Amino acid sequence: MFDFIRDHKKIMQILLIILIFPSFVLFGIDGYKRFQNSGDVVATVNGVEITKEEWEQSHKNEVTRMRASMPNIDVAMFDSPAMKYGVLERMVQTRVLESSAKKLNLKVSDQRVALAISGIEGLAGIKKPDGSLDIEKYKQLLASQGMTPEIFENRMRGEVAMRQVVNGVTQSSVTFPAQIDVALDSFYQQREIQIAIFSASDFLAQAKPADEDVSKFFALHKNEYQSAESADIEYVVLSLDAIEKNITLNEADLKAYFDQNQATLAAKEERRASHILINASTSASDADKQKAREKAQSILDAIKKNPASFADAAKKNSQDPGSAVKGGDLGFFARGAMVKPFEDAAYALKKGDISGLVQSDFGFHIIQLTDIKSATSDFNQARPVLEKELKNQQARKQFAEMAEQFSNLVYEQSDSFKPVVGKLKLDIQTAQNVTKEVKPDPKSPWTNANLLKSLFSADSIKNLRNTEAIEAGPNTLVAARITKYFPAKQIPLEEIKPMIVQAVLVQKALELAKENGKSKLEEWKKAPEAAQLQSPVVLSREQSMNLPGNLVDEAMRASTAKLPILIGVDLGSRGYSIVKVNKVLENNTQTKSAQLRERFVKSWATAENLAYYGYLKELLKASIKEPAPLDSRNMK
Repeated sequence: MFDFIRDHKKIMQILLIILIFPSFVLFGIDGYKRFQNSGDVVATVNGVEITKEEWEQSHKNEVTRMRASMPNIDVAMFDSPAMKYGVLERMVQTRVLESSAKKLNLKVSDQRVALAISGIEGLAGIKKPDGSLDIEKYKQLLASQGMTPEIFENRMRGEVAMRQVVNGVTQSSVTFPAQIDVALDSFYQQREIQIAIFSASDFLAQAKPADEDVSKFFALHKNEYQSAESADIEYVVLSLDAIEKNITLNEADLKAYFDQNQATLAAKEERRASHILINASTSASDADKQKAREKAQSILDAIKKNPASFADAAKKNSQDPGSAVKGGDLGFFARGAMVKPFEDAAYALKKGDISGLVQSDFGFHIIQLTDIKSATSDFNQARPVLEKELKNQQARKQFAEMAEQFSNLVYEQSDSFKPVVGKLKLDIQTAQNVTKEVKPDPKSPWTNANLLKSLFSADSIKNLRNTEAIEAGPNTLVAARITKYFPAKQIPLEEIKPMIVQAVLVQKALELAKENGKSKLEEWKKAPEAAQLQSPVVLSREQSMNLPGNLVDEAMRASTAKLPILIGVDLGSRGYSIVKVNKVLENNTQTKSAQLRERFVKSWATAENLAYYGYLKELLKASIKEPAPLDSRNMK
């Protein structure tokens, strides 16, 4: 059981996503239903196809959702092949559950939908004191997501029905005490072992590859020694930064903007403060909150006697690791940047003052106001800020207007960039020897992974057409086209012979290592006293001692009917190992703890869910045609 869960971590993560719908419900299920475009088929479920266009749009929707919920997050991390492939897997999961709910004819009552909605954490802020939803705020929140209450509630009804598909298995899962004992005893059983490792590096001096060996190896691995396909390209970029740099402001507009924003400028006073935080979350018990309050009060009492000790006290006591190392310094901040209790207290202090205890959702703060940066009402002094803001406003407006034109022109007139360059006054840029393996660089938009994939598609290579407009970053669109293509070609043996010789050398050394290991195993079985083994270590499936996985598995599977016992383990490219199992140690008492047994029951239910989901996929003939990226496969 635990081996299954350990070896299928990614599947476990997927199942958790399936089971936690309320966290995502306000944003819909990837929004894939709105897009039924034709295109390459990347997956099918119950005879219904998922196209590449739907997949791309769902990925964009997820990135948009993450950007909206966490504005400061680097969305580039979601552009990796593994993350994008995860979106496709979730689309398949959703359709499998949706189809299963329909086949099972699952119905969801209005009361069940209302109960599910009331349990969504994202709606907690719009509830009345009696716990009911504020209907007006509810409608406003949904409207901001482009939904009406009817659309949202129908979507929620479908999601609850899908949840019922897996809940039936979760709630009916049964485990028996004897079953738990066997599994836990097996997982936590400890064995004393000794090992000997025979690695290729130990036999390099004995491995002497002949020319015939080198030629034979090269002939068998020719496809691995090819130059990567590459291309010379040209590309065009539409970015907010470039538009902003080319904007020249009118003096009259700048003064008018100043006059219109006097109130805003006045409100931009910034304050600098240091603080000491003693953690006490809203979920903490009353006793823990009281302990935190008393600790914070004792620190405050000491600081009042010696205000100059504030920074030292922060370094020593503050539980905010980001500011503690800087003596509690938080730098300058304007209104709206801090939680309200903290902000109210900081803006009520005079420079140099130290507050009393200030309680927020994070705990108890002691605040020292260290500086005040007043907002200016003088036009000349405010000019740099005004110019930056007004340029940014105008640039955003222009970008919104130009983005659609950019996308249409590069797509509709795909044999040249001249139309888009002439219309939008952009520059054609070039890059040489571009390959698909280029590392993404935010300063070079053409290195975007999605753009390179489109650039090296069969259609782009054959017809030298423009790619579609790709979002290479926030407010940045790029399109590219191949001007000259260089296909992959075989590298002659003469050019890479030293590399091939080294590969053959390692291969022969590995073969010698395994032969020697197997020979020693037979020798030591006959004469155990001659075995040259490392010092004994205690091993279990839980504590693998950083040993190779298959070595641990074989050592723990070895028969204990007659100990000690010697076994051989092929370590693949790492060589060969001989393992001596000396004895089985008495089981740790933790295997009988109630907490551990409860974890096992939950893990068993999760494994049953995985099996059931696999059955549903097979029943509905769900398949993903797109190959999984290497980094995605490695996560499993």
